[in-house]
Amino acid sequence: MASAPSTTAPTLAPTLRTPVSSGPRRAPLPAALRLSRAQPGPAGCRAAPGRLARPRARVRCGAAARFIGQDEFPAEVLESELPVLVDFVADWCGPCRLIAPVVDWASEEYNGRLKIVKIDHDANPQLIEEYKVFGLPTLILFKNGQEVPA
Repeated sequence: MASAPSTTAPTLAPTLRTPVSSGPRRAPLPAALRLSRAQPGPAGCRAAPGRLARPRARVRCGAAARFIGQDEFPAEVLESELPVLVDFVADWCGPCRLIAPVVDWASEEYNGRLKIVKIDHDANPQLIEEYKVFGLPTLILFKNGQEVPA
């Protein structure tokens, strides 16, 4: 005799554990992975004050891509003869850290043809509001002082 088909379908998804589930306690994280207060970076690189950050996981400043502020924005971006790619970033932004190596590569690869600058989201609220930066990272291309439409 054939058995009746089961009414529950088997799942292939792994079981999820909640943070309060009973299970063995894990060993503490190594010191290099523990969160600490953000420290000021090298010249030109700013850390968000009072933020928690992993020590080695910061938005880096490449040789050609550098941080600028609201005061430098008109001269560096709007009056530039080269096209300018503006990267709006923050130290606490995970996706910003993920694309930072690509932005640094592009700044070196296209040196002399494209200028790349980074703007710290937390330190420049006026620029964030003016260019309607609602999510991070945001990349905006400027040519002849005008934002290039998408």
